[in-house]
Amino acid sequence: MAVKPGYKQSEVGEIPAEWDATTIGAVASFSGGSQPPRSTFRFSPTEGYIRLIQIRDYKTDEYASYIPEAMARKRCTATDIMIGRYGPPIFQILRGIEGAYNVALIKATPNAKIDREFFYLVLQQERLFQLIDSLSRRSSGQTGVEMPALRDYGLPLPPLPEQRTIAEGVGDVVALLGSLDRLIAKKRDLKQAAMQQLLTGQTRLPGFHGEWEMKRLGDVLDTDPENLGSSTRPDFAFRYIALEDIEQGILRSHAEHVFASAPSRARRKLRPNDVLVSTVRPNLQSHLLFTGGIGDWVCSTGFCVLRCREEITNPAFIFQHLFAGCVNRQIDALLTGSNYPSINGGDVRALEIPLPKYAEQTAIAEVLTEMDEELAALEQRREKTRDFKQAMMQELLTGKTRLV
Repeated sequence: MAVKPGYKQSEVGEIPAEWDATTIGAVASFSGGSQPPRSTFRFSPTEGYIRLIQIRDYKTDEYASYIPEAMARKRCTATDIMIGRYGPPIFQILRGIEGAYNVALIKATPNAKIDREFFYLVLQQERLFQLIDSLSRRSSGQTGVEMPALRDYGLPLPPLPEQRTIAEGVGDVVALLGSLDRLIAKKRDLKQAAMQQLLTGQTRLPGFHGEWEMKRLGDVLDTDPENLGSSTRPDFAFRYIALEDIEQGILRSHAEHVFASAPSRARRKLRPNDVLVSTVRPNLQSHLLFTGGIGDWVCSTGFCVLRCREEITNPAFIFQHLFAGCVNRQIDALLTGSNYPSINGGDVRALEIPLPKYAEQTAIAEVLTEMDEELAALEQRREKTRDFKQAMMQELLTGKTRLV
């Protein structure tokens, strides 16, 4: 196949004539972290101590820990590029915190051949992530980053001035992603505050008065009302929702089965507006307000199905409570000391919530659902922006599209 003008064939494919074909290992070095005994930790800033950075610290400061400065063997700055050694997900590319870093992190240090911001983009390529992730899954008992594969990964390398131009070009999209992340975090905080106020009656919507009552769920709705029995026709076809199909209120996928060959857990029949409560690892909050769909639907016995009673309980109001402090504190108490994190239908029926009249339930649910929809729209926009960034990087980092 002929090479187009201005390009050449190389070990990493067709690249611009003035670019080099190299590897990640030739342009950067990597250094794993260290960690002193936990007995030396402090959990608030202390003179003579330095922050010990873990992977989770890039998402929250809630678990910040500190170690004596004399024991901080591996350090990083806020601009250093860090790699999450373990998952899930494996191979997170991180930056933004200064301190000592622990064994779950690797510091990636670019040399003089490559611009730091350009290298930061190189490590974020979807193709590279897929390779490292697949190698990790294949390794028996191994879930860490395969460093030889990372070092040997082929890299088309433009001259330094073009590297900086590419980094600047993608930088605008990166900045947009950062602003979306901050806006989503702010909206989530506002939603949590609204839930705390509205679901407890601390704040009342205009026009509503009267006392609320604490009610057991089992007294105000029906649980697991319909189940497939042994007399079910073998050819009965349905769409099946398993625990792993739901992610915090969002139905990500489903399967199609007939009863004769369906999983043994596929037993709970669903109707629109049923609320699915995850009873297996409920702390992951794999709950769902089922809105319906074409055909018959069934979910796993790993859920307790709640069916609200007309004019007594509003499904969306009940669903919102599953993510609120009142219910989750009760679930946490049930799980304390348990070797296997699960609850049962009886536990769900015994959960208590503060319950207003039906009209007020509906009004509260509408406010919170609208906030959820706004969050979902922002998250969808963020996903589209991420996809655009990856497509843009694929073009620019391979030289298919030039900015010079």
